[in-house]
Amino acid sequence: MARINLLPWREAERKQRQKEFGLMVLAGGLFSVFIVFAIHMFIESWITAQNQRNAFLQQEIDAVEKKIREIRDLDKTKQNLLARMNIIQELQSSRPQIVHLFDEIVTTLPDGVYLNEVVQSGNLVAFEGQAQSNARVSSMMRNVDDSEWLENPTLDFIESKEKTGTGYSHFKLTVKQSSQSTEVK
Repeated sequence: MARINLLPWREAERKQRQKEFGLMVLAGGLFSVFIVFAIHMFIESWITAQNQRNAFLQQEIDAVEKKIREIRDLDKTKQNLLARMNIIQELQSSRPQIVHLFDEIVTTLPDGVYLNEVVQSGNLVAFEGQAQSNARVSSMMRNVDDSEWLENPTLDFIESKEKTGTGYSHFKLTVKQSSQSTEVK
């Protein structure tokens, strides 16, 4: 049998396979790094896109909140204007009431009764004055009861002629001024 030394050939083939294995490992490593880098870039693009959407949504939220603040300010302005309009309307509707009050004072005041002071507080009117007798004050209270514009007469006090020393009784009468909503214009 012939003796053939295959050792150098095997050694050369082993070196060739090691070289190929090293290249394959290097190629696999580079491919893995490329895949990881590609996945990282893909996820990073998702994060960037989501951050852009979040920033856009935040801008829109800020714009809507600004509009809501403007609407609230407009509502406050509207409420203030409505309150002013109501006050003006009340003043306009109450303008003739003072005329009616003075007219009713004249018509309800009987002879022998003299007023020293008339004080109006809201819809209450207080008369303070002097009368020749208590019957004249009673007559004034009946006239107030019959009046369209005055109601609920309440006699706060009456001092007799003897106590005042003037020959007249001193009295204070409180009435409520009613507002007539069906006034003829």
